[in-house]
Amino acid sequence: MPTVQANGIDVYYEVQGEGEPLVLIPYLAADQACYAFQVAEYAKHFTCFTVDLRGAGLSGKPEGTYTTELFADDIAAFMQAASVERAHVAGLSLGAATGMWLAAKYPGRVKSLSLHSAWPASDPFLRVVVEGWRVMAPALGSVTDMVIQGIFPWCFTPELYAARPEYIDSLADFVRGRPMPPVDAFLRQSQAVLAHDAHEALGSIQAPTLITFGRHDLVTSTRFAGPLQDGIAGSELTVFEDCSHAPIYESVEEFNQRTLAFLQQHSG
Repeated sequence: MPTVQANGIDVYYEVQGEGEPLVLIPYLAADQACYAFQVAEYAKHFTCFTVDLRGAGLSGKPEGTYTTELFADDIAAFMQAASVERAHVAGLSLGAATGMWLAAKYPGRVKSLSLHSAWPASDPFLRVVVEGWRVMAPALGSVTDMVIQGIFPWCFTPELYAARPEYIDSLADFVRGRPMPPVDAFLRQSQAVLAHDAHEALGSIQAPTLITFGRHDLVTSTRFAGPLQDGIAGSELTVFEDCSHAPIYESVEEFNQRTLAFLQQHSG
C-alpha cells in the first residue's frame, strides 16, 4: 500500500504494468481503483500509476479550500515524490479538470494528455447538477448512496439501465466496496468542481492532447468540445456514440482501444 508525502498530504497510489509511466487521475469522490477496466489493458503497455486525489480514497482529506489547480499541484508533487519525471496523463471528469491544470502548469511533466468527459470551466447547468449532489450527500448521510442514486443516472444511458440492470448493480456493489470519502470531504472536492475555470490555462498546454466525450452526456456534453479544442492547439476529438458521462464503463472495449491507440502513438 504505497503512500508518499506530497504537497503536505499523504497521497495513496498503486502501480501496475511495465513501460512508459501513465498517471491516471480519478473523478469526483472516486478512488484510484475506478480505472480498473482500463488498467487491465493499459498495464500491458504502460507502467500505470493510479492515484487517490486529495479528499478521496486513502489520501489525506485536510480541511480548507480545494481547487482543481490544487489537485494538479498535488499530482505534480506526487510525481516528484514517486520519482516519475515525465508521464502520460489521463483523467475523466474531475480527473480531466485536474489533468488540464497539470499540463498547463507543469508542461515538462506531461508527455501526452487524455481528457475524458472534460470541461474548461463550470457553466450554470453543470453547477445545478453538482449542487444537487451536494444536497443529496448530507441528506442521505452517505457519499456511497449519493453516488449510486444521484451520480450514476448522469453517468449511464437509459438504454444501459434497461438492457443490463445486473451490470449497473455490479458497479454499485463495486462502489460499496471502495473506501468512499466522508460527506465533508466530498463537499470540499465538489466545491472544486463548481469553481473550476481553466480557460486561461488551456493555451499553456503543450502536450499532444486527446479529448473524448460520450454523445449522450449531459453534464459535460459536447458543448465543451469547441472551447477545449480551440484552447488546446492540435488536440484531437473522439466521441463515443452510445455512451453518457462514463464511457470507461459503458463501452469498455471501444474506449480502451481508441484511447490506447492515442497513448501508443505518442510513446517512444
